[in-house]
Amino acid sequence: MVFSSITFLFYFLPIFIACYFLTPTIGAKNVVTLLFSLVFYAWGDPRFLLILLFAIVFNYGAAVLIDGRDGAERKSALALAVVVNLAVLGVFKYANFITGNLETLLGPLGWGLGATDIELPLGISFFTFHCLSYVIDVYRRRFPANRNPVDVALYISLFPQLVAGPIVRYKTVARQLDNRRATLGRASAGARIFIIGLAQKVLIADVVAPVAQVAFDHAHNPSMAEAWIGLLGYTIQIYFDFAGYSNMAIGLGIVLGFTFPRNFNLPYTSLSITEFWRRWHMSLSSWLRDYLYIPLGGSRGTNAQTYRNLVTVFVLCGVWHGANWTFVFWGVWHGAFLVIERLGLGRILGRAPRPVSWLYALLVVMGGWVLFRSADFSVAGSYFESLVGAHGLNELSFDMHDALNERAIATLMIGCGFAVLPRWLPRLPSPFVVKVAGDFAWTFALLIFSMVTVAAGAYSPFLYFKF
Repeated sequence: MVFSSITFLFYFLPIFIACYFLTPTIGAKNVVTLLFSLVFYAWGDPRFLLILLFAIVFNYGAAVLIDGRDGAERKSALALAVVVNLAVLGVFKYANFITGNLETLLGPLGWGLGATDIELPLGISFFTFHCLSYVIDVYRRRFPANRNPVDVALYISLFPQLVAGPIVRYKTVARQLDNRRATLGRASAGARIFIIGLAQKVLIADVVAPVAQVAFDHAHNPSMAEAWIGLLGYTIQIYFDFAGYSNMAIGLGIVLGFTFPRNFNLPYTSLSITEFWRRWHMSLSSWLRDYLYIPLGGSRGTNAQTYRNLVTVFVLCGVWHGANWTFVFWGVWHGAFLVIERLGLGRILGRAPRPVSWLYALLVVMGGWVLFRSADFSVAGSYFESLVGAHGLNELSFDMHDALNERAIATLMIGCGFAVLPRWLPRLPSPFVVKVAGDFAWTFALLIFSMVTVAAGAYSPFLYFKF
């Protein structure tokens, strides 16, 4: 089920909110939320609900087992939990990729095993990371295993953040599972954040999506102008699509009394790739730091070991995003620039004029998006050639002329402004009444325009659903 769909906004959400707030106790609210979360997940394909239920039951038992052991038994229980979680993720997300590559390599020799065709369960990357962080933190004695199966099930399957994040640590919501307050003020603040996220998705990301789609999927060897327009479109699309979902999830969480971590902080204003990863998908960055980078040794060893750890983490970050060599190389791309910045480029950027540093970081990020968006290396290579003018300079295809209408051009400009300017514009003081009235009017306008757009049927699935 998609947040920006008629089914969710006009049916599922109102019914859930009514049931939730009419339920008197926290325990009963948790049961209601859990049931609605399972319905939400099963809506697209009920078969995959069994995988989610297995993850819940297995990790509940694994955490209890880890909590009741010491020494070698405790480590063995953790190892079993990690292996099983990664095995489930590996089978459903990477089996097709692995068998496809083996078939390519060994098929001509007569040793091929045949390619598999396993469907990817919705959000498996996200709820697997929730499960892993839970059992690992129980092992680290950050908190005891929760003996209440409803609480554990709700943490793993809570529908606002179930299928596309943000990645929420158990410790973040542990107290709120059994003790939270849903006030009118919190509901108002949460609704405002939800509406902003909805507008980011349907009023910006979905409007510029056809521009990126034409350049990457329909145009054969686009011209330099068309390639840059398409890349700009995708740069805006992926940010407002994913940030929009995150804001909707965070807003819904606040309405229910939960506090989810912020996931984006104007990443396109970064002055280096190091800063970019402190601002983009922040919940994933912190997860990789705490559960992978630091256990590998972090920056505690030699410089060579630190660089190895950085590249390893970002290769795995790329693999986490998708089972394709382009994602792997996207991770290598970012890891390499992080290493280069540590080797001395970071100091140069710190002394360089701010526009120069900003342009460097933005171009590197956009270059990475070419790899991220392309179906394979041949498409990516051809697209890079187009960006430097190898296939013409300023010709636009008929499809691009059609996609780049007045609304799309205006939305691209507005998206660029909202993605960059808030960090640099000064905040002007205003009377409290004026500020409140302005916020209400602005939010109400966004809600009306977004609802009209959704009602017209002009929505699409969130990009990160496929990861």
